[in-house]
Amino acid sequence: MSLDEAARQLKMAVHDAQVAFDCVGLGDLDRAQEHAVTARAAVNAAEAALARAQQDMTPEEAQAAGERAVTALEDA
Repeated sequence: MSLDEAARQLKMAVHDAQVAFDCVGLGDLDRAQEHAVTARAAVNAAEAALARAQQDMTPEEAQAAGERAVTALEDA
């Protein structure tokens, strides 16, 4: 896994958490729970990618790869 994947998963987790929050406000608890579970899965995937990156990358490599990952998601 790469920092690209970690960043993508974190962005998805934020989205799903926001949808879950909105669903709570609407009283749609089934959808809120579904999106909360999806958000948690995305966070878990991001954590796994980050743990692997810590093992495989130097701090300098992580900085460069992280900047590329965030920039790519902002441009998308």
